[in-house]
Amino acid sequence: MRPAPLNPTTRAAALRALARTTPATPLDVLVVGGGVTGAGIALDAASRGLSVGLVEASDWATGTSSRSSKLIHGGLRYLEMLDFPLVAEALRERDLLLTRIAPHLVRPVSFLLPFESALTDRVYVGSGVTLYDVMSARLGQKRAVPAHRHLGPGQAAERFPGLFTPHGGIEYYDAQVDDARFTQALVRSAAGLGGSAANYARVVDYLREAGEDPADGEGPADGGGVAPVTGARVRDEETGDEFDVHAHATILATGVWTGQQQETAGADTGLEVLASKGIHVTVPRDRIDAPPGLGVITRTETSVLFIIPWGDLWLVGTTDTPWTEPVDHPLVTATDIDRVLEHANAVLERPLTRDDVIGTFAGLRPLLQPVDGADDSTKVSREHAVMEIAPGLSAIAGGKFTTYRVMAADAVDFAVRGRFPRSRSRTEDLPLLGADGADLSASRRSVLLANRDLRAHGWDEARLDRLLGRYGGRLADLLGLIDSEPALAAPLPGAPHVTAAEVVYAARAEGALHLEDVLHRRLRLEFEVPDRGVAAAAAAAALVAPELGWDEARVADEVRQFTAIVDAKLRTEKAETDADAVAAWEAATGRCPSVG
Repeated sequence: MRPAPLNPTTRAAALRALARTTPATPLDVLVVGGGVTGAGIALDAASRGLSVGLVEASDWATGTSSRSSKLIHGGLRYLEMLDFPLVAEALRERDLLLTRIAPHLVRPVSFLLPFESALTDRVYVGSGVTLYDVMSARLGQKRAVPAHRHLGPGQAAERFPGLFTPHGGIEYYDAQVDDARFTQALVRSAAGLGGSAANYARVVDYLREAGEDPADGEGPADGGGVAPVTGARVRDEETGDEFDVHAHATILATGVWTGQQQETAGADTGLEVLASKGIHVTVPRDRIDAPPGLGVITRTETSVLFIIPWGDLWLVGTTDTPWTEPVDHPLVTATDIDRVLEHANAVLERPLTRDDVIGTFAGLRPLLQPVDGADDSTKVSREHAVMEIAPGLSAIAGGKFTTYRVMAADAVDFAVRGRFPRSRSRTEDLPLLGADGADLSASRRSVLLANRDLRAHGWDEARLDRLLGRYGGRLADLLGLIDSEPALAAPLPGAPHVTAAEVVYAARAEGALHLEDVLHRRLRLEFEVPDRGVAAAAAAAALVAPELGWDEARVADEVRQFTAIVDAKLRTEKAETDADAVAAWEAATGRCPSVG
């Protein structure tokens, strides 16, 4: 796999390649949607040697795939539903990600599950976690994570002093990931195998065979049914230019936007997806007394609550509430924040307050509704389904982040089953870009830490480990930037845990086109610093301006827009209901959130 930077130059080349397709020379696969599922589909198809295009209406992972709980897990709660195949599948994917596919991005994390009763939970929950460990074991292979262990009340209190554990609990392992960065790694890996990937490229219509218009309700001239889809019309959101992309197979991987895209395609049938809102808050690490790398999982009345270690913070969530507003508006309300804090305080020794909240984010989980009348035009697999919307056009929905690879393989198998019936997924053994350098040799680490210039900018073991967990083998790219411009080793003003080189790299190699892309999805300042990145905005804009061709007016405009977005989100956090939050957002910005 060749290194695959995403930047304005490579984006322009991708758009040209897509626009050069013709009815006689179409792509094998066009993927609509740049979340984890769409990016996974593009990588799966490209790894099979198929010609692939991937388009996303906004930034990579702008929607649900940057707003998850950031866990790679088997789904312990599914054992209560006796869904053993789903758990086994997810555990297998978790272990593949930890050991082979993305060891640089996915790392183990342990959780303490406190018991509500001394005897019943120890037997009932203990047997479930034992089964969880057994299902993750592979004959003749080393375990990807340690096995669980029971803790008595005294042991639990000693292990996690900040947790209320009068009946003890169980400590078990899963894994965590920066979801947005993982999605970008998938996109870059697909591009490295020859895929043409472009963000801010919106599908505005779908192409049909010559002479067919789905809006007139007529099929092909011979009366043979629905006219086949032969690609899509795409608008470059940066310039307004539109062009046609021709493809043998087009796949919708648009999550909670599935209904909108099916409507755009004029489909009479399709998948039904409902949205459920989940929100998370972050609080300072020192507000909860616990050792590094250990979190909490506990039940709530509607879902589960996680308290997850995240660097110098805790990530606390999630809610699970119906969302009936437009799906472009996943916003956090005061009610959401209070609910999460209430759930957390039910198990913490020292209560959290609103004053402890550093940041928040909301995401919409796409809930797949039952697929009626499934036949050979539909493939239903546990939590996800693939359906033929029209000949040449299919959609996939449901599932979860952990099983994105299985979903991607199913989607490609389904879409190309007639044209490439013997095509098989190859991603099980395909490491993502950067996986070759998940660790640094002791000698290389020592050399870096001994570098006088790096030490002068605060580079220590903790900073080096953070960068390795974000870039893996591509850390060499950042070091190359610093070699050519040593000042880039300095901390970013307003976000001292971030280096200036990371800002430049976001624009030069990770596809960021706007300041919000850099600060919220590449650097995660939306929930990692109290002001959500406002203090870092001016310095970051100055750093990326040469990479993105911004003049002084554009720099000022990007800073202004970013500041307005943050201010609007802070206002919505004072609203009591989802409808009030959406109204507050629209009043503050006059536009929808940058999601899509």
